[in-house]
Amino acid sequence: MNSTIRIKLSIMMFLEFFIWGAWFVTLGTFLGNNLKASGSETAAIFSTQSWGAIIAPFIIGLIADRYFNAEKILGILHLAGAFLMYQMYQSEEVGMFYTYVLSYMILYMPTLALVNSVSFNQMKDPEKEFANIRVWGTIGWILAGLSISFIFHWDTAEAISQGFLKNTFLLAGIAALILGIFSFSLPKTPPKVSEEKIKIGDIIGLDALKLLKDKNFAIFFISSILICIPLAFYYQNAHPFLTESGVENPTGKMAIGQISEALFLLLIPVFFTRFGFKKTILIGMLAWAIRYVLFAYGNGNDLSFMLIIGIALHGICYDFFFVSGQIYTNSKAGEKYKSAAQGLITLATYGVGMLIGFAVAGWITDNYKMADGAVNWQMVWIIPAGIAFAVFLLFALLFNEKNKGEESTSAV
Repeated sequence: MNSTIRIKLSIMMFLEFFIWGAWFVTLGTFLGNNLKASGSETAAIFSTQSWGAIIAPFIIGLIADRYFNAEKILGILHLAGAFLMYQMYQSEEVGMFYTYVLSYMILYMPTLALVNSVSFNQMKDPEKEFANIRVWGTIGWILAGLSISFIFHWDTAEAISQGFLKNTFLLAGIAALILGIFSFSLPKTPPKVSEEKIKIGDIIGLDALKLLKDKNFAIFFISSILICIPLAFYYQNAHPFLTESGVENPTGKMAIGQISEALFLLLIPVFFTRFGFKKTILIGMLAWAIRYVLFAYGNGNDLSFMLIIGIALHGICYDFFFVSGQIYTNSKAGEKYKSAAQGLITLATYGVGMLIGFAVAGWITDNYKMADGAVNWQMVWIIPAGIAFAVFLLFALLFNEKNKGEESTSAV
């Protein structure tokens, strides 16, 4: 890969995740303050991410992989996304906003696979080259958050009260417009030529269901769905919670989570080698419980350090469970079912698990709203902490790493 292509791919990744980070982090606060959305309405809007994740494989499998160049579809989807972002920027009513954000997520989620396809198509050794390109996505997300807090100051108490958070959609829309145009200059990534008749089961990974006959994989699969419930609480409630707690520059401070994610990603091989898969994933699960206890008992004043530690734990929470889980799934599936197994896990977590999680988070938030309209945040965080700890116990007691060849996984 020459330097020009490397720079183009890096810019693509940067913009891809800058777009997402520019509006998704502050979405919960925007919905509560600008649109006066209830917990259940907020949950429905956040769940559009899950619907997008469920529909994305069909767009990729039925259209992108078979008929059109990936870079051209990427450009078209982002140009359409820029238009929808502008509509979201102008929206003043929850119902219409939901329509726009659902349409946007159905278009955006497939682009996560498309940027990977464009990148992999240019690489001779993806295992060594991809991380250096993908890291620019994390940098993009981080800089989006830092920009909102430290350049535009849209998340100050005064700016939020004046409705300035709607500008995040304008920022994301401009980035989407730039990436949409830029995509047409990316290296050509033609569709896969295949005469085989495509099956819906192949697209969503149904062939991998036979892996559930393995007790350990079934336990991992169920745990993956259940751990998404506390994960949804973070995405949906963290920014509103930090804002109401009086934390200054909450969007910029939440970027600490992405910095942590990038750092702990490098430590996964060390933990796998030293502790094995089960202990690594248990550390990730326990981190979810600990972070939410910190959120429950911390505050934006003298105990603000507890909130910052909770944010910083995001790297352990996410990487040690989800990334470790992807590696485990890959090792269990074998060559024949690798793609199907990853597709099934993605559908189970970002699709089914997150849908359940957002609904539960919305219901809990509504039920712990007090008479004056304020939220009892302590209970809102204690409940997902309890769920995470229950999943931790389930996995610790029932998953047996040393069964039927699991030894090889522990030495990854």
